[in-house]
Amino acid sequence: MTQRLTLYPAIDLKDGACVRLRRGEMDQATIYGTDPAAQALAWQTAGFAWLHVVDLNGAFAGKPVNAEAVRAILKSVSIPVQLGGGIRDLPGIEAWLAAGIRRVILGSAAAKNPALVREAAHKFPGKIAVGIDAKAGYVATEGWAETSQLTATELALRLQDAGIAAIIYTDIARDGMLSGLNLDETAALAARVSVPVIASGGLADLTGITALQAAAAATPNLTCAIIGRALYDGSIDPAAALAAC
Repeated sequence: MTQRLTLYPAIDLKDGACVRLRRGEMDQATIYGTDPAAQALAWQTAGFAWLHVVDLNGAFAGKPVNAEAVRAILKSVSIPVQLGGGIRDLPGIEAWLAAGIRRVILGSAAAKNPALVREAAHKFPGKIAVGIDAKAGYVATEGWAETSQLTATELALRLQDAGIAAIIYTDIARDGMLSGLNLDETAALAARVSVPVIASGGLADLTGITALQAAAAATPNLTCAIIGRALYDGSIDPAAALAAC
């Protein structure tokens, strides 16, 4: 039986604009719009059930930078929003959840401060996701500017019992490149953990969605994917993508 997938359209924020990067390089940003709230509303109108928002400046700065744009997005839509980028402490998590963010993504903080993940997941059940961004299988942090000695699988196994809602696995080499999801590594990770895994990085066309469905059929924890540049470039039509799911 074909498994229903959830697609999360990505809104990556740089200097208040909607952009897409190539492999996380800030100087490789393509601007797709200067009104993030309007873009968020467009994805909701298209029929998407979630939004994936990242404060790119915040990821590098270690603190929220595009807060005004995020708040504008929250005012413009009624669908749930998950947010990552520069969120490093419990007060920051609490503030965004109070503002209306449905799920906070901890990336660098998860790798460097796993105690924070556990505390936050305990205090806010179902509201915390872990973002695992990998370069050649190793966890990258600080806006992907640093690479640790910790493998993506090791980090996932350490935190799967923390009470987190999901793991977002991104293959940095494919992110923004329209080269296809790294389904082999994503499915292998999903098979090792007991929490849902969201695939990210490289989803390019409807064939990729079909391949993801096949992988998900064999790996029940793999149920979602983030889609970015393919939507903005028109490689995937929103209606066709949702119909395929």
